[in-house]
Amino acid sequence: MSAVASSNIHLSTSSQSAAVMLAKVQAIAQGPLAAIVDEIDRQGTYPAQVLKDLGKAGLYRAQTGLAGTPDLASAIQGVAEVSKVCGATGFMVWCQAACALYMERSGNPALLGSELEAHINGDTLGGTALSNPMKAMTGIEPMLLKAELNENGYVVNGTLPWISNLGKDHYFGGAATVYEEGQPTRDIMFMVPCQAAGIELKECPSFAGMEGTGTWSVRFTNFKVTAQNLIAENVPEFLDKVRPAFILLQVGMGLGVAQGAIDTMWAVEQHLGHVNKFLHDRPIELQTELDGLSERTYALARLVSEGQKPSLLDVLDVRAHASELALRAAQSALLHQGARGYLLSSSVQRRVRESHFVAIVTPALKHLRREMAKQSAQEMPA
Repeated sequence: MSAVASSNIHLSTSSQSAAVMLAKVQAIAQGPLAAIVDEIDRQGTYPAQVLKDLGKAGLYRAQTGLAGTPDLASAIQGVAEVSKVCGATGFMVWCQAACALYMERSGNPALLGSELEAHINGDTLGGTALSNPMKAMTGIEPMLLKAELNENGYVVNGTLPWISNLGKDHYFGGAATVYEEGQPTRDIMFMVPCQAAGIELKECPSFAGMEGTGTWSVRFTNFKVTAQNLIAENVPEFLDKVRPAFILLQVGMGLGVAQGAIDTMWAVEQHLGHVNKFLHDRPIELQTELDGLSERTYALARLVSEGQKPSLLDVLDVRAHASELALRAAQSALLHQGARGYLLSSSVQRRVRESHFVAIVTPALKHLRREMAKQSAQEMPA
């Protein structure tokens, strides 16, 4: 099997528009993005133009219902195509897609129409700040943002340690706990423009990788939430609606990083296959497993696009499997490449770090396994 053959991500739909979109995304990923991937990884360059171009290609539109029937499977494939070349950019594509999900499902006219159209077209860029709220709602950590009622809505204070795909003219969806008379009463979700009064972006410590992801710490000082930027006043109910798409879109990151790692294994097969055949996790084995995971993921995505609600346990399972497979594929790629894979300039070194990120970004692998254990207990007969 050739490296080219192994790197193909199979189309889950015969839709001509989806095929055209994915071809455009692949061209951007393998052209302009591939040209700056080392700059993104090692210099922390934020690939704004690539993210905008991907919007023009239709990647952010695919998951929405604005062009007819939503096609979440093709959106996931798009994330995978980008992540195969650059995991950091694939992550930011997921951030943009998740933000679009919040806007579209909010039902707020101020976040729909021209605002949503600009977002999915890549004219404007945004992120998501639901890492802390998602962990808080499962009892892992407390909510970091607090809101109080005022005459026009809410006032929010607190600090979030890191939020990605941000810049001075960006925005993101966040959540806070509302306190009334000193007691927590409910959680709200809202859109936050980075240039708004009461919002301050602060630099984060340097990470081991993913430095070009536009990641900042954000401080809220009496930030005002009004009807104009409100996403939901019942956050658990809202998250229940968006959770399957939110998580499945993330699976694309793992699929792409794993595929990129497998491709580097095939690249040395002709020269090193005679000794690499003694290693575990050979490329053909990993490719077969990846293809099976991809099809499981796309099948779940099609259910979501059809308005059905797939089993949460199944959704969590493909997300956890994507983390595990990305870790195994990246490590195996390093062993297959040998000394050349240990060079700092090697794409294998970058993918090892990217695979670690896939496993720790919320929901992290330990978070997923915890929730899967709870779901399994609930579904098991007494």
